[in-house]
Order: sequence, then C-alpha cells, then structure tokens
Amino acid sequence: MPRFAANITFLFNELPFLDRFEAAAHAGFRGVEFHHPYEHDAEEVLARLAQWKLTPVLMNIRAGDHRAGEWGFAGVPGREDTFRLCVAEAIAYAQKIGVRQLNCLAGVRASSAGAMACTDTLVANLRHAADACAHKNIALNLEPINAIDAPGYLVATSDFAMHIIARVDRPNIKLQYDWYHAAMMGEDLFATTKTLLPSIGHIQFADMPGRHEPGSGEIDFAKLFAHADAIGYAGWISAEYRPLGTTTESLGWLNGA
Repeated sequence: MPRFAANITFLFNELPFLDRFEAAAHAGFRGVEFHHPYEHDAEEVLARLAQWKLTPVLMNIRAGDHRAGEWGFAGVPGREDTFRLCVAEAIAYAQKIGVRQLNCLAGVRASSAGAMACTDTLVANLRHAADACAHKNIALNLEPINAIDAPGYLVATSDFAMHIIARVDRPNIKLQYDWYHAAMMGEDLFATTKTLLPSIGHIQFADMPGRHEPGSGEIDFAKLFAHADAIGYAGWISAEYRPLGTTTESLGWLNGA
C-alpha cells in the first residue's frame, strides 16, 4: 500500500494551519507536506510534527504571490538574487523541521524575455539550488504545472521537465510528478509513472477535472495506487486536492485504500 501524506496547505484548511497537523494524524495520515510555512516559527511546526508523530515530507521554496499570478520565479530573468535568497531560506527552515525534499516552481514566462532566456535562467538557478541542497543532504524537485491552470508556465509537461533535469545534471534533482497536472496535459499516467520511475522523487494527486478528491472526476485512483505499488514506487504519495466539502468528508478514498 502506498504511503499517503496530506498536503495541509490544501487539506484541513477549515482549521488554522498549526491545528491541521492534529487533524491529519487523526485522519490516518503519517506524513504531511505544505507549500510555504515561513510565517510560522519552525520550532512550533517541529513541535506539532513531534506531538502527532508525523513525517515532514516536503515543502516549497517560496514562489511569489500566487494571487498576483506568480507561480515561482526560478525561470524569470532578473529574479536570480531573490531566488537564491529564497533557496537559502528554504534550506534553513527545512533543516530545522527535518524536511528532506524541497519543491521548486519554475514560474510563468516573463513577457519581456524569450523562451530560451527563461529556460537558461531556470537551468542556472536549479543548478545553484541543487548544489546548495546537496550540501545539506536535501533533494530538489522540479514540478510541471499544467498550462490550462497556469497559462504560460515554463514547465508544463513531464517531458520538458525531464529535458530541464538532464540539462541541470545534478544527482539530487528529481521530478515531482503530480498526476493531476499530468492528466490535465493529456499524459498517460500509468505509462509515464512507470517510464519515469527512476527520476520521480515525489508524487502528488487530485482528480481531474476540478482538482477535487478521488471519485469526483475521471481518474481511476484504485488502479493507479495499485500500479504505483506494483512498479515499485517507494516514496510518498501526497493528497493535494481541494475538497468539495470538508476534508474529512472527502477521505473515502483513504479509508478504502
């Protein structure tokens, strides 16, 4: 059976952030991840993890103001200094709470820069981040984001993500494979998960369309979870969806897994 983690940026958000750890543990999760915990003291987060015996699976490097249309800035020329500061911040925070994987969002292509310039910036920034993470024994993930939800996003498919990862050429950079984003881009989830298995550092999921819980859309999660087991995926699989009702009401898939 897969090891399931809860993305508590998406799940249990009817509760204050620090109360979501308890809710995740009571629901049966043994791991949690989150996007940007930086407004909370790391010692507080560490205490909640310890209290509820939760593994901190993953967190994001800061990705800017999502409400303003930012989806990261690793591939935005002129933002290199900001990106490096955010990498240092994320590594320091991750060390304090025991996170061993950081996720990096490439960002939307800058209107003032060409595709090649953005790609070259992304590669250089990822090399810097991977090297900085390697010094602290942390893995770096690159996540494709579908171009429907994020028009102009630099890395929209797993194929292009693998092209970037090959160019970065660092042993600790992996693919963060989100089945929702991949399905939105028309990828065959079963075939691609198997083909890219050696390069996958982490898997996330939501049903498609809608980005809600399993059973709300078109993806056969029972078969997909079994497939991940069968091909030998040993990492965490994180629920990163928007519940249609309360989070607890959305967890039928977990209780039946």
